[in-house]
Amino acid sequence: MKFDPDRASAPVAEKRPLELSQHGITRIDDYAWLRAENWKQVMREPDALDKDIRAHLEAENTYQQTLMADTEVLQKKLVAEMRGRIKEDESSVPMKDGPWAYGGEYEHGAEHPKFTRERPDGGEKTVILDGELEAKGKSYFRLAGTGHSPDHKLLSWGYDDKGSEFYTVRFRDLPGLKDREEKIEDTAGGGTFSKHSDYFIYSRLDENHRPSKLFVHKLGDAAGEDILIYEEPDAGMFMGAGKTQSGDWLIIDSHDHETSQAWLLPADDPFAEKILIAERETGVEYSPDEGGGILYILTNRDGAKDFKIVTAPVESPGPENWKDLIGHKPGRLILSHCIYKRHLVWVERENGLPRIVIRRLADGEQHEIAFEEEAYALGFGGSMEFDTDVIRFTYSSMTTPSQTFDYNMETRERTLLKVQEVPSGHDPNDYVTRRVFAKAADGEDVPISLVYHKSTTLDGTAPCLLYGYGSYGMAMPAGFSTNCLSLVDRGFVYAIAHVRGGKEKGFDWYEQGKRKFKTNTFTDFIACAEHLAETGFTSRGRIIAQGGSAGGMLMGAVANMAPELFAGILAEVPFVDVLNTMLDDTLPLTPPEWPEWGNPIKSREDYETIAAYSPYDQVAEQSYPPILALAGLTDPRVTYWEPAKWVAKLRAHQRAAAPIMLRTNMGAGHAGASGRFARLEEIASSYAFAIKAAGLAID
Repeated sequence: MKFDPDRASAPVAEKRPLELSQHGITRIDDYAWLRAENWKQVMREPDALDKDIRAHLEAENTYQQTLMADTEVLQKKLVAEMRGRIKEDESSVPMKDGPWAYGGEYEHGAEHPKFTRERPDGGEKTVILDGELEAKGKSYFRLAGTGHSPDHKLLSWGYDDKGSEFYTVRFRDLPGLKDREEKIEDTAGGGTFSKHSDYFIYSRLDENHRPSKLFVHKLGDAAGEDILIYEEPDAGMFMGAGKTQSGDWLIIDSHDHETSQAWLLPADDPFAEKILIAERETGVEYSPDEGGGILYILTNRDGAKDFKIVTAPVESPGPENWKDLIGHKPGRLILSHCIYKRHLVWVERENGLPRIVIRRLADGEQHEIAFEEEAYALGFGGSMEFDTDVIRFTYSSMTTPSQTFDYNMETRERTLLKVQEVPSGHDPNDYVTRRVFAKAADGEDVPISLVYHKSTTLDGTAPCLLYGYGSYGMAMPAGFSTNCLSLVDRGFVYAIAHVRGGKEKGFDWYEQGKRKFKTNTFTDFIACAEHLAETGFTSRGRIIAQGGSAGGMLMGAVANMAPELFAGILAEVPFVDVLNTMLDDTLPLTPPEWPEWGNPIKSREDYETIAAYSPYDQVAEQSYPPILALAGLTDPRVTYWEPAKWVAKLRAHQRAAAPIMLRTNMGAGHAGASGRFARLEEIASSYAFAIKAAGLAID
């Protein structure tokens, strides 16, 4: 079934031309008025939104609902299918930390988790935080997670009840299970306890939603008495605090997308003088951990593009004392590392596949944990303890449900603790997972991970949902998704395009998809779509493209560049007004994002580079496929007006009968609905769009 454009009249956004000039270049923005002047207030008070803007967004929601009304039964069916694959009373395997083991679980039907603890050697399980109870009566509620103090007497927990990602942190006495009066507002959501559990160190968000100040809160005092211990002067840096695996040192970290700087503080004295590890140097990143008085530092310094691990003494941690331990190997990207009392562990990726490597400190003997499937995902869970030989990891593939293992680093014994249950049933043998490669315009081989039902005929008739991201160096894992089976079981080929801008093939893969090379991300995605069509997995005009956030920018770009290739485009919280956003240094993420995209305020070259691909600026008079854009009113990452403006402009330039739709969640932010089942309703709506755009029966 196809869309019926005559079912409803699309909203027409009023044009209020605004002249914008930079570097002697003048543009006209007809829809700039959709950006609320009081957007900072709206983040905290959604009801403060201008009535004209609200009326337009609500009209867009009505239009989208009307055009998708014939899929309501399908959406309910999809929700039931996806929910049927979720073990509703799911629980994690508790992780040991000294005298306690901490875990999480859901009750049947619950939207939010409970956090628990129990004695590792048996004993009654205690619920220390009930997310469902805390969310009661709130239209939006998202937990930031929890943290327990080293003495196990306190629980810190954070929550956001508007979707704006201004988190409130509270403290709960254990085992009394009562929250203290003290609470800290406007935080980034987390923090860390001092070694003796008497202080809590956290970052506070400023009026522009940036974590610019680091405070120490003395447990038992009012939040207003907290002491500032560091203020980041550069608005382009993200700042926060953590703790080494040993628990002996606090780490203050300040970084953007290409540069980092870190200091050490004794974990038992957060007011001590900070120890600088290395001055910030543009393009140099480093991340420290500590064990036995030695720093183990992951860094790209000295040309180690794919990173190496060096050591240095804590008392003199400067680069002049760094010694290579794990040398740089081009094409083998070291992603993260962790130091334990007797072992160094790191996660690396080579040829697009991850593995965990373990090095015994006593003699340097190394071995690795890897798997044989063509495409898979590997998650390093580590351990809460320092003096341990046991770590945890998870494994899954696009056909294999997640498996949780404990692994003894000395004996190399794997203990399978848990296999993800699919209550409605799942036989991996009914599905095929593949990894194929598309040839990019410049000859690069672009990996594609895909899954399809074994009964699907690969003769070009199958519809395909092709997902892409390609920014910030984020690699898309080829892991198990119960949700996508609702498409795969209907004959879809589900594919992930590992385009440049991620780090699937090393750090160079990332650099080839950023700043002046950003268009590689878009042309790689188009090459993947073309390859899947040419090899019979699908065909041109049968592909639904999907991406969110920076992946939504990818969706906007390919819609402009190759609209005829796609049957539909799903753009979730899409970063599409790139030029205007990068020119607005009051927005939360703009200064920290300049290393990723360029600074069009200072650089005419950066301005022209961004303007040449910015989806909003490149909308043209042409025939676009059906498009569904999703937004969140209180989203601080991709502000609601980006997709709103983009849809308005697309609709004004559309030369086909295909609808351009916008749905704005008026009570949520970047991540959409907060509950696990409420989120399924949003996914079902997107999948219903994909099914309808593919021309399949609305069953």
